[in-house]
Amino acid sequence: MQFIPNILFIIALISGIGYFISNSRKLIRNIKLGYKTDNSDHKKERWKNVVRIALGQSKMVVRPVSGILHIIVYAGFLIINIEVMEIVIDGILGTHRIFSGAGILYDYLIASFEILAILVLIGVIIFWIRRNIQKIKRFWNPEMKGWPKKDANFILYFEMFLMIFFLIMNATDHQLQQIGSTHYNEAGMFPISQFITPLIDNFSETTLIIIERSAWWLHILGIIVFLNYLYFSKHLHILLAFPNVYYGKINPMGKFEILESVTKEVKLMMDPSAIPVEGEEAPAKFGASDVLDLSRIQLLNAYTCTECGRCTDVCPANQTGKKLSPRKIMMDTRDRLEEIGKNIDKNGIFIPDNKQLLDDYITREELWACTTCHACVEACPVSIDPLSIIMDMRQYLVMEQSAAPNELNIAMTNIENNGAPWPFNQMDRLNWKNEN
Repeated sequence: MQFIPNILFIIALISGIGYFISNSRKLIRNIKLGYKTDNSDHKKERWKNVVRIALGQSKMVVRPVSGILHIIVYAGFLIINIEVMEIVIDGILGTHRIFSGAGILYDYLIASFEILAILVLIGVIIFWIRRNIQKIKRFWNPEMKGWPKKDANFILYFEMFLMIFFLIMNATDHQLQQIGSTHYNEAGMFPISQFITPLIDNFSETTLIIIERSAWWLHILGIIVFLNYLYFSKHLHILLAFPNVYYGKINPMGKFEILESVTKEVKLMMDPSAIPVEGEEAPAKFGASDVLDLSRIQLLNAYTCTECGRCTDVCPANQTGKKLSPRKIMMDTRDRLEEIGKNIDKNGIFIPDNKQLLDDYITREELWACTTCHACVEACPVSIDPLSIIMDMRQYLVMEQSAAPNELNIAMTNIENNGAPWPFNQMDRLNWKNEN
């Protein structure tokens, strides 16, 4: 009977990790549906970005209030994971506070965990107030209705409860240590939870043990559930922010990718004597109309999106009332990719469903509203590039469907005929200097 809790814990742990691995494989498979790109360049600069942007949160503190609060929550969860390691070992072996042999170092660790826990709790409450009471505009855009809004709040509730259970667990543990309860050897310092102990001073030993064990189980099971909730949540960036920043854009913001296939085609058109390479296949498609036409980095971007809305907040098209929201571009891409993933789960391979990212998720009006200013790319705290998806889809519209807006068609026709986007003959280009 004494081993039943350990067996139940091991079953819960293995089940949770197994489900997480299963979802991780789906995630990797979905990302690999995109085409490969060579991102082996600038390794030193890429690692610097990981340290500065992903680890150092440098882009978060551009907005000091949310930035500093995010760093507190981020640091708290990273450091408190040491305590999770102890809980896991205790759960497997049936021990209690197995790291307590570290003596005074353990005391300071527990004290630091508690201080971080209360700071995380305060930070999460402030985030909830900003989102639900203060109602900051970027959290209430049309794309944030329904599940995205609920998801953001679910995460905040998760974090609140995990910190509360941790402090209750420590408070009752501390009280049990004070009364000399068996199995609860004196260990740790409790600068925060000691303020809870007056509320449980008159509780019996049995009641204290029940509360302590309940909080212990709820805390660790909550962490296992939270780990598996990540796949279905915008909080997936906890895991993906680091690789996404590493593979983020290194080239200058204004430099666009040039398709080699287009360059070859133009060279052949301009040089009649050029001979096409024998056996070379023509490109299947120019640009992108669905997620399967995008690169793996772009699909990784979609899964990494935190839905913070900083990109949309700085978008000049969005600010002037246009339909475009860079955040929605990333959310739509992820939703379509998930839809294709479920199609593969059901059928073994992707069965065409008469849907695509273009038109069914992202409208042409949104695509052509973009000014290509790169403000969204610059603002993203985890190096996501919505503009690359917009440009690939625009390229498809122009090169595959000849569906550019009339103004752009006129400009391109003028470039073809006059060598410039203006409707003036090249011979008349300098006539202005003869005018008085």
